[in-house]
Amino acid sequence: MRVRPTLRWTPTGDLPPATTDPEPVVDALRAGGVLVLSGAGISTESGIPDYRGEGGSLSRHTPMTFQEFVGGAAARRRYWARSHLGRRTFGRALPNAGHRAVAAFGRDGLVSGVITQNVDGLHQAAGSEGVVELHGSLDRVVCLSCGRMSPRSELAERLEAANPGFSPVAAGINPDGDADLTDDQVVGFRVVPCAVCGGVLKPDVVFFGETVPPQRAELCRRMVREADSLLVLGSSLTVMSGLRFVRLAAESGKPVLIVNRDPTRGDRHARARVGLPLGAALTTVAGRLGVTVEEEEAAA
Repeated sequence: MRVRPTLRWTPTGDLPPATTDPEPVVDALRAGGVLVLSGAGISTESGIPDYRGEGGSLSRHTPMTFQEFVGGAAARRRYWARSHLGRRTFGRALPNAGHRAVAAFGRDGLVSGVITQNVDGLHQAAGSEGVVELHGSLDRVVCLSCGRMSPRSELAERLEAANPGFSPVAAGINPDGDADLTDDQVVGFRVVPCAVCGGVLKPDVVFFGETVPPQRAELCRRMVREADSLLVLGSSLTVMSGLRFVRLAAESGKPVLIVNRDPTRGDRHARARVGLPLGAALTTVAGRLGVTVEEEEAAA
């Protein structure tokens, strides 16, 4: 079953107010067994914009849906041209203080697991282990015909060879790794097929309008059921794929804590929403817990 994508959500006036005191998060982590659910907002301090926050990419960019992608060669050319160019910037992003704090909490045994809605791999780069990528990863490519999975680096080399000199100037980069390019800028871009069967290649990510694989969704539900509390970091929870876990935690009587500057669709289910920037909030939390967060790595 495929669903109509929910791209926007408008907060109502009856949501509980946010706090600027991260102590509820400190208390939850001190007790242990915290499951982290992260969204695009945790990666903004790494230079990757989010969808819906201030200046979010939805104000200028509508993500491609699964139906568009499979519906025609022109849409796939537009997607791969934008994604190929965007990868050059996206791939240089480094974990920020928020990612490093989550990894530190995991090393100290305070976090039971991490579910991320992001496709950027920054939690793993920061050192978090056992991360469940709810929406997949841009580092992998899958053939829609034969099912072969291959590394994105392999496809990047083939696209470079097929499109020598392709280097248009983009208006910006989006959370899904796409560069903002006009239709004129992608004319003539050559898309390459599966190297094995000649089929259509797709990034191994869940597009808008596509559903999370059932086994992955069930794994996440089990992680929620086994956790003592749920900590949401940088997600508006507009998309049901993430909101369902907040609802499940709340229905199970587990505390839900949210760190997000803007109101979220899950606020009414939360014990508290901390309305602070993630890096600063989680660094403060780590300090109060005596957890050592690794220093930022220098860019290569």
